[in-house]
Amino acid sequence: MVELSQVVADFAQGMISADAHAPQAVNVRSGEPFQPGLGPHTENQTTELVIKEIRMFSEYSYSKQIALEVPYPKMPRSKCDLCIGDPDSWEWVIEIKMMRLMGDNGKPNDNILMHILSPYPAHRSAVTDCRKLLDSGLSGQKAILIYGYDYDQWPMEPAISAFEVLASREVWLSTRCSAKVTGLIHPVHQRGEVYGWEIRPK
Repeated sequence: MVELSQVVADFAQGMISADAHAPQAVNVRSGEPFQPGLGPHTENQTTELVIKEIRMFSEYSYSKQIALEVPYPKMPRSKCDLCIGDPDSWEWVIEIKMMRLMGDNGKPNDNILMHILSPYPAHRSAVTDCRKLLDSGLSGQKAILIYGYDYDQWPMEPAISAFEVLASREVWLSTRCSAKVTGLIHPVHQRGEVYGWEIRPK
């Protein structure tokens, strides 16, 4: 069985590998392309690009398969971002959240913390995903993965520490595991980190 620390490390390497292909996201509103690099892509787009890379370079680490957007048995309209293992008994059931505090233009993205720290289920934050995972009806170990980008004036660490405080009030949270992401080509989103925690009922 793959360890969560390996999943986190592979996700980080997958980000670096995907970025090396110079993918270019498009602004949904204007239709204009963003600057090349992984950073401007949406959470779903990034996950798909990263998992594509992981399937190529790290297949040996995973006993059976990697699946995206797996429906929750108890909440059919909700889907789990990433499941690893056997559909009859998943090894890992993982929700993924992106933390990107700057835009493609280098201006702060003021709404992003809501997606990490909000206590309201309607916001589908990393905090509320903890409870949603435990109530999902999916078998296997549960985990939260947060990936994001670091900036000199907006480091990830304070928000990650705040997430740990808030999430640990609702669920049992393991010690974090993490992996650095460096050398990215986008002029704003040049470096980052991937964090992961196993979660269980308190």
